[in-house]
Amino acid sequence: MPLTDKQIRSTDAAKGHVVKLSDGEGLQLWVTASGAKLWNLAYRFDGKQRKLAIGPFPRVSLKEARQRRDEAKRQLSVGLDPSQQKRLARAEKANAQANTFGIIAAEFVAKKHAEGRADATIAKLEWLTGMASPALGARPIAEITAPEILRVLRTVEARERRESARRLRATIGSIFRYAVATGRATGDPTFALQGALTAPIVIPRAAIIQPAALGGLLRAIDGHNGTPEVRYGLQLLALTFVRPGELRGATWAEINFEGAVWTILPDRMKMRRPHRVPLSRQALAVLRNARLISGGALVLPGLRGRDRSLSENTFNAALRRLGFSKEEMSAHGFRAAASSILNESGLWNPDAIESQLAHVEGNAVRRAYARAEFWDERVKMMQWWADRLDGLKRSDPIRRLAQAV
Repeated sequence: MPLTDKQIRSTDAAKGHVVKLSDGEGLQLWVTASGAKLWNLAYRFDGKQRKLAIGPFPRVSLKEARQRRDEAKRQLSVGLDPSQQKRLARAEKANAQANTFGIIAAEFVAKKHAEGRADATIAKLEWLTGMASPALGARPIAEITAPEILRVLRTVEARERRESARRLRATIGSIFRYAVATGRATGDPTFALQGALTAPIVIPRAAIIQPAALGGLLRAIDGHNGTPEVRYGLQLLALTFVRPGELRGATWAEINFEGAVWTILPDRMKMRRPHRVPLSRQALAVLRNARLISGGALVLPGLRGRDRSLSENTFNAALRRLGFSKEEMSAHGFRAAASSILNESGLWNPDAIESQLAHVEGNAVRRAYARAEFWDERVKMMQWWADRLDGLKRSDPIRRLAQAV
């Protein structure tokens, strides 16, 4: 006869033995000597008597116990052992809890670090995953859905950081694909989010590319009355048009004065490839002046110590003090100026210019065959560029007028 809730609650423990109350079809309530009331299911599988522990009453109600009994019967009907299925479900849950988004994201970052990615790249990955961690960090990665990820991205987007939201989506997607490859997820839900975010407005870095205006900028830099390291740095950015971060981290070990070449190792390059910069006579002169005051391994040490490089915003801040707004010129803008003027001159192979800018060919097939560095042409080009800058500095119309008078 089926049990009732009242009957279950009124049944007391019996001293010295277990009282078993049957609800039918193998479902039993065991009342132990201590008074605990436990649901169990008695069944046969593969010719043997077995028992499935369902849980304690009242945490597992009579209705729920019957539902679990019925589910176990369905498993038996298709040849599955309910006890084995329970162990598998428990193991799967434990595995999911051990494979959270936060744990796998940390593994992914560690993998990139082991692959030799730049410190700046690692720091950016940690920053991006940190934005996702509050909402997703503790969640089993296999259970995370596209709408969950979109909510995180929308939060970032709402702070007017559209580009950060776009990069965060790409980073989360990379983490999911790593989880798929390591057998801890079945797919990447970020694919469903393509087009869901508002596209960022791309604002190119400010650059002065008109020759006359560039001449005025160069004269202002030569007259900079701040720290000499900053003045030398701006002069070298103009003469070598490397990325600002590549210059800030330059060491004397990279500079070959006799060979007139600066060799930047792969771990300091954006594209993770070694890069050589031919040094013009003007660039060598600036470097010799810098060496007189360096006092350490860095070419351009910062104010906080000879072993610390200039801060990331130093050059841009110096340009502002010289009177050039962020809409007019940036430290990165020297690259755009060089690219524009060198290409417009018609004197140099565009591939040589791209090689000197350390740009990587986007076409994989063409890149495989474009092995030439155009070194000889680049040496001549960099000296021409330095002479051209000298000419632009001398082209001050006010100065010419004063000299004529």
